[in-house]
Amino acid sequence: MKMLQAMMLFVATLVMAQANASTDALTDAQAEKIRDRIKPIAEVCVQGDDCGGPVVAVVTGPRSGEAVYAAACTTCHAAGVAGAPKKGDVAAWDKRLAKGFDATLANAINGLNAMPAKGLCMDCSDDELTAAIKFMSGK
Repeated sequence: MKMLQAMMLFVATLVMAQANASTDALTDAQAEKIRDRIKPIAEVCVQGDDCGGPVVAVVTGPRSGEAVYAAACTTCHAAGVAGAPKKGDVAAWDKRLAKGFDATLANAINGLNAMPAKGLCMDCSDDELTAAIKFMSGK
């Protein structure tokens, strides 16, 4: 008798599961919306994998002082933030350059007071920093 009850319970559970499965089925549109919501926001390409073509950085040579100034220096040197000498302020730049250009360049490379090393232009070469100092100082 217990075996019969267990078998009936099993069959009833199976029938209910099948009934629920047919009513819970998603339409193609619903399934597509779910896939869109849970898709990854980015992909990682590991060297050696074929990820749709190479991304090539084109090196065109050193940037001009004006280009470096525009990319990295304007935030502080345009407004004189935290005592930074403004572009074209001859007196402020002469005071710094009086210590020698090499000392001024060393300060730009290593940072000084509120200015972080390289003014946070970590991809700037020493030549590019030199050009930026010359551009800002007008020398």
